[in-house]
Amino acid sequence: MMISSSSITQPFLLQSSLILSNPFHSSSSSSSSTLPFFHTQFNSRSFLSYKEKHDHHPLFLNSNQRCFSVKASVSDSLQNGRANSPSFKGSESFFRNVLEGMEAVYLNRNPTAKAILELVGSAGNDQICYDHLAFRTFGVDGHGIDSMAEIFQDFGYTKRDELRFPAKKLKAYWFSPPVVSSEKGSGVNGPLPRVFISELLVDQMSSEAQDIIRKYTEMSGQGNKYGALASTLGLLTWEKPLHSEFQQLARESEYAAWTLVNGYALNHVTISTHQLKSNLRSIDSLNQFIEDNGFKLNSEGGVLKVSPDGFLLQSSTVADSRPFKFADGVTKSVPCSYIEFAERLVLPQYKNLPEDQIKECHRRDGFEVGNADKIFESTSQEQLSRKAT
Repeated sequence: MMISSSSITQPFLLQSSLILSNPFHSSSSSSSSTLPFFHTQFNSRSFLSYKEKHDHHPLFLNSNQRCFSVKASVSDSLQNGRANSPSFKGSESFFRNVLEGMEAVYLNRNPTAKAILELVGSAGNDQICYDHLAFRTFGVDGHGIDSMAEIFQDFGYTKRDELRFPAKKLKAYWFSPPVVSSEKGSGVNGPLPRVFISELLVDQMSSEAQDIIRKYTEMSGQGNKYGALASTLGLLTWEKPLHSEFQQLARESEYAAWTLVNGYALNHVTISTHQLKSNLRSIDSLNQFIEDNGFKLNSEGGVLKVSPDGFLLQSSTVADSRPFKFADGVTKSVPCSYIEFAERLVLPQYKNLPEDQIKECHRRDGFEVGNADKIFESTSQEQLSRKAT
């Protein structure tokens, strides 16, 4: 399903013997029709009749199960107040340990991210919640989105909307997390984050770029099956490239060059600003705090990136760099990762809810092409050169 950057599927509320409250919110839809938001009284028979007539509508095709809650009698209440929600599969402690490994590599390589997490956490004695984790991949020889998505889907994540970035020759999907028993920790031990995985559409690149990329993905063999392991260990699944190959890719696609030397490493983590308790919970305040502490923010399209509907606000730092020794013995500085910030505003239909009753499901969900396109620039040479000044 293709993302439209401006539409937002409105929620449908059913009130009967079983009172359901569900934002059914998708960041966008391939359908141009949108059901109006309404409150009404239905019995179960009339609801099923209505659903049969409108089953093709994105309201029913893309219901956000993560946000589905149930208010009913004790006997009807299921899965800790969530009906039809995907539940976590497998060992939660194992999965979180995998995420901890990915996070450890990320923090070790990216001192800016580590410092900001510590600063923000100490500013209000806050627990940090991640909005999402992001990865980059090569869309060729089985090394694309699916190679990294598999572990998340195996543990209960749900594949959601597709996003396209024609100018950058990229596509992406995001994945919503399953329900877990406890979400009271911090970082990867807090509420499970969304996951955003992109891939380079390699067959749209020049023949020279394709040859370089295929050389290394073919060299990887079955390495695409171990993307999560590579991310956890901080290793490439292929051999180190030549510096000249990195330079050639960088001239055509910054994304391609980044992926060649970073592989499946975490591209960024994102702090969920509205889940902070301090005055930094406003993204404007957080941005000012970060700049006041000497960190550079990605200025592409302005520091603050705002979705067309105005309910998704994002910003990010400029990526760190690290020394990388290429196969020909040349050691050069290459872009590494960055940290992002996201504030998801409360949807209009929930604006009168008491603050202590507002949950993540009452806020804007999904992603936006326009925002993400500018966030990608955090690893660009133009932004890195700003950091050096």
